[in-house]
Amino acid sequence: MRENLINTYTMPRLSLYKPEKGQDYKFLDRQVYEMFQIGGTDVLVHKYIGTNDGTTEKDERQIQDLLFLENRDRKYDADIYSLRGIYNVQDIDFDLSQFGLFLQNDTVFLTVHINSTVDSLGRKPMSGDVIELPHLKDEHAANDYSVALKRFYVIEDVNRAAEGFSATWYPHLYRLKLKQIMDSQEYKDILDLPMNEDNESEGSLRDLLSTYDAEMQINNANLLEAQKDSAKSGYDITNLYTLAVNEKGGSDISTVDDSSLDATSLATVDALRNTPTRDGYSGYLLGSTDAPDGSPFGSGIAFPQSHAEGDYFLRLDFLPNRLFRYDGERWVKMRDNLRMDLSNSDSRQTQQLSFVNNNQFTYIDKLAADIAVLQKGAVEVLTDIEVIDPTPKYVLIKLNSYMLELDTVTYPSLISSYVKNATTLIKLDLPAAIIEAGQWEITLYNDRVKQRQSLSQALRPRSDN
Repeated sequence: MRENLINTYTMPRLSLYKPEKGQDYKFLDRQVYEMFQIGGTDVLVHKYIGTNDGTTEKDERQIQDLLFLENRDRKYDADIYSLRGIYNVQDIDFDLSQFGLFLQNDTVFLTVHINSTVDSLGRKPMSGDVIELPHLKDEHAANDYSVALKRFYVIEDVNRAAEGFSATWYPHLYRLKLKQIMDSQEYKDILDLPMNEDNESEGSLRDLLSTYDAEMQINNANLLEAQKDSAKSGYDITNLYTLAVNEKGGSDISTVDDSSLDATSLATVDALRNTPTRDGYSGYLLGSTDAPDGSPFGSGIAFPQSHAEGDYFLRLDFLPNRLFRYDGERWVKMRDNLRMDLSNSDSRQTQQLSFVNNNQFTYIDKLAADIAVLQKGAVEVLTDIEVIDPTPKYVLIKLNSYMLELDTVTYPSLISSYVKNATTLIKLDLPAAIIEAGQWEITLYNDRVKQRQSLSQALRPRSDN
């Protein structure tokens, strides 16, 4: 009888952990949430909702570029979600213990309440979400804007905070690792927002936060200085009066001027001139458009009809431009203009420009073609092509290596019509004058595609293009 009474009144074993989240967990979770409401700061969340590059749309769980593991064309929710968070404020110091200056405290670890965050966002925070901390606005920044500088961070990692585990062994807090955002393609949706919602004409957040303009000014100043120090690649021999080899005559070496000339008589100069057959120096990146030792020369896309022995002529239809010398019987190649502008400009007339940065088009869907004899300075082209409906989109006008690429979107008045022998034909009103006389090929197309680009161009982010 006594044993039965002991078994009846035995107390159950105490355990704060239970397989299910019971009332103890809910009680502690409410206390944690209240602590964040009382002692936390506002956290504004720009919710990452996926990517859209204009052709393919993916949600936030997918990767846009599987090759580089990037989500470049990010899209963010138009609504902004408000949460409460807590983090340790710390000074941002430079680490001088190693070579150079390194920021050691530029990462922020923000703690948020799990349940309230998931209820607000509809999901847990994830990498790609952008956090705005309103209490870090700088109202006294040195600028002429009427709004305060804002502080934005992107979530890089999300974990359960160690201090967020209660006695029930269930977590209550997320620990977010944050880094400051920069003006890049990923955050275009956010940086395009107005800096002042009450007055959108003041500009966008990019105007307020981006350092792009200042960095470009620094970069351009560096380029200008480099251009002064080294205007072109290779070696400059245009100002070096060197010995030039004479392949004809008794002497192996001769200079441009080997006798006393009367500079007052141009006929005497022409009669006694002895232009060098080649430079005294040789090398790959020595060629330029100048004749050796500054001798006079002409230029064009065809050799002149009248010429004398020793004449120089620069052919502009060669790429790169090629300098020739007439030896009395034929035009002999002297040099190619291989010394290029180092500033990466599009004016470089060499193969390297088109191969390294190929931004040309391949034209398809050919509609018609014609040949027109045009004079230098012409701006009107009368073709023998009958009017096409709908109007062609693209017009190519070509003479040797010269080519004009025109489209009707940029030049709406490019294509018109005229009547010849009771037939309505196409007339072209060019935006620029023809630079050389000759038989120009005229081709009309309805479509075009970009040519294959180099690897360096293809891998460049779109925001840098």
